[in-house]
Amino acid sequence: MHNDDEVTETDEGRRLPGMERNLGVSPIDMRQRKFSTTMRGYDRQEVTAFLTEAAVDFECVMRENDRLRQEIVRLKASLQQFRELESSLKSTLMSAQKVADDMHENAVQESARLVSDAESRAELAIQKVQVKVDAAQREIDTLRMKRREVETSLEATISTLRGTLEFVREQDRRERGTETIANVVQHRPHVVHSA
Repeated sequence: MHNDDEVTETDEGRRLPGMERNLGVSPIDMRQRKFSTTMRGYDRQEVTAFLTEAAVDFECVMRENDRLRQEIVRLKASLQQFRELESSLKSTLMSAQKVADDMHENAVQESARLVSDAESRAELAIQKVQVKVDAAQREIDTLRMKRREVETSLEATISTLRGTLEFVREQDRRERGTETIANVVQHRPHVVHSA
């Protein structure tokens, strides 16, 4: 019959060519089987031909069965690889999503910080400009006050000069009037009084 020492399974449950041991009859058994003869038995040549043909078909079926089992093992290994790849892709996708979320959060925080910094700098610049504007306004006010003081001083000086000029002119008129009188007195004819 069949050989009990043949290896029939691998670690994946795949059967090797010796797997026919589970079937009870192997193609070799079919080829080598000898039957006893009887008076009214079957034609020996027909039985042998049939058994040979059945053994060939049986071998083909067993080879196809073995090929299919190997294909199942290969497909299971591929399926396992795909599952591992799927798991890896899911993990990568989750990591990428987390990185994207972190980057988005960091970008939001960074933009908020930049806006806050810009607002602070703008506020500081506005304060500095306001200080300069206030200083310029004070300087303008001081210059206006000085101008009014100078104008007042000039008006007082002009008024004083006018007064002085009028005084000098008045003095000149008086002096000329006195001179005229003096000249008149000097140039008056002397009247001789007869006694």
